[in-house]
Order: sequence, then structure tokens, then C-alpha cells
Amino acid sequence: MIIKFAENNNELQQILVLQEKNHVTNVPLEKRKSNGFLTVKHDFDLLQKMNDSSAQIIALENNTVIGFALVMFKSFGEMIPVLKPMFAIFETFEYQNKKLIDYDFYVMGQICIDENFRGKGIFEKLYLKHKECFSTRFDLCLTEVSTSNLRSMKAHKKVGFKTIHTYTDSADTWNILLWDWK
Repeated sequence: MIIKFAENNNELQQILVLQEKNHVTNVPLEKRKSNGFLTVKHDFDLLQKMNDSSAQIIALENNTVIGFALVMFKSFGEMIPVLKPMFAIFETFEYQNKKLIDYDFYVMGQICIDENFRGKGIFEKLYLKHKECFSTRFDLCLTEVSTSNLRSMKAHKKVGFKTIHTYTDSADTWNILLWDWK
């Protein structure tokens, strides 16, 4: 297994297949608590634009994407409707007496590990690759996780994220998580 940047359309397509498999609409309710789930669906064009702005980080085994951790810059905040409330909070929310929007940050656009490879440290390895690649350029890595996604909350906390805000919108109740690299 290797952790690397996505390099071609085939790898991007594999991200979308893994995303679809783990989307909340495709994970049975009884498995969501133990396995986690994804909320956002990207289309190929958006994922390609995200990859063009910064190569996406993937876990690959035998040329198969078994995990991914997507980089989403501020400029993509308007392109995914379900994320607009989170980006709106960034405009006004303060962290250490400074508005979040004024920090150099990016959003973890989504992280997912194939069910057959969970519990093997790949989640942490993907995030450590993010820190290695982006901590000299950014102060913070931000994301949001559904409060009902207990597996994801536990995994993010283990890596070093902390919950800085909780809010409810029309879709769910969310924790905004922050990983401070400074």
C-alpha cells in the first residue's frame, strides 16, 4: 500500500466509486454508526477541478484506490451546496481572536477508507501525508463531520482535530473540526 497524489483520471474515477459506495444513501442505517458514512457526492468535473488546484491524496494497493483524503480550497466553497453553511460560518467564527476566514487554511473535502482496509492506520497515514505536504503553506486544516458519524469523529480526534463549533442546518447537525498546524 502506498500513499500518493492522484495522478490520472482512472484514479479520480476510483475515488468516485469508493465515494458512492460509502455515501450515506448507500450505507444501511445499522452500519452507519460502526462504519461511518460520507455526506457529499462530487461529480467528475468538480473532482477534476479540485485535483487541478491541488492533487488529491490517495491510498493505493495493487493499483486500486482504497482510501482518499480530498483537498478543498476556499474557492470551492460555493460549488457544493451542502457545504455553504460551513463556509458561511468561517466568515464570522473566530479562533484565537481571529476570524477563521483570515487564516491560511484549506478544508479536508472528504476522507474515506474502503471498508476492507479500515482499522489499519490508513486514515492517520492519509492525514499525516496532508500535514507533510501542506503544513508549511497552511495554518489550519478544517473539516466538518456529522455529529452522528461517531467513527469519523473518533478518528479525527485521534489524529489531532478538535471540535470548535457545532451547528444544525436543514441537512444535519455538524461539528466543525480544526487541526492547528502552528
